[in-house]
Order: sequence, then C-alpha cells, then structure tokens
Amino acid sequence: MPILRKRELKQLTVEEREKKLSELRTELTKLRTSIKSGGNVENAGRVREIRKTIARLLTAENQTASMEAKP
Repeated sequence: MPILRKRELKQLTVEEREKKLSELRTELTKLRTSIKSGGNVENAGRVREIRKTIARLLTAENQTASMEAKP
C-alpha cells in the first residue's frame, strides 16, 4: 500500500479515509506481531511509514471536524 500525501488525502472522502485508516492499522498490527514473534520483515522501515500515514489521516480528520464546527 503506497503512502498517502497531503494532496491525496484532500481528495479522499470521509468514508475512504476511515477505510484506509482501518487498513493501515490492521497492517501495522500484523507487522508488529511478525516482528515480535521473531520473523523476518522485508522492509523494517515500513512500520514507521505506516505510523506517519496514520497520523496524517487522523490530522486530516481533525482538521475537517474543526472546520465544520466553526460557525
């Protein structure tokens, strides 16, 4: 799954963002489980990339919510 950038996040709908967020969290959980069990991970930097993308998604959601809340 490619990393999402700001311009790509702006194009996503709320439902698509939520879907991506759940997919990324699932992938992160699988990677962390694999690492903890002693398995080899093809790309160890992937964990960091996923965490950053999750943060971007959450930031975009919070910004959208704050924009809607303002009168």
